[in-house]
Amino acid sequence: MNPRVTNVIAMDDYTLLLTFANGERKQFYVRPYLRYPAYRRLGDPAFFREVRAAQGTACWPNGVDFDPDTLYVDGVMIATESGMIAD
Repeated sequence: MNPRVTNVIAMDDYTLLLTFANGERKQFYVRPYLRYPAYRRLGDPAFFREVRAAQGTACWPNGVDFDPDTLYVDGVMIATESGMIAD
């Protein structure tokens, strides 16, 4: 079982900045998922910004969410000039 999401921030480019229970920080690109019916509503910027961390994942009103394992496995580590961020 992969670590679960403890914090999430929605960015204007349809990227989620995620913090996981193990302290890792990753970004997850939502744009490729917008073509699927279950995620089309996320294309509305106002709705996209309503994301919150709950039950270990990133979720929105009306039951829209991502599998937390998908967020962890497909998320990209956030890097800085000095290396990876590991709060």
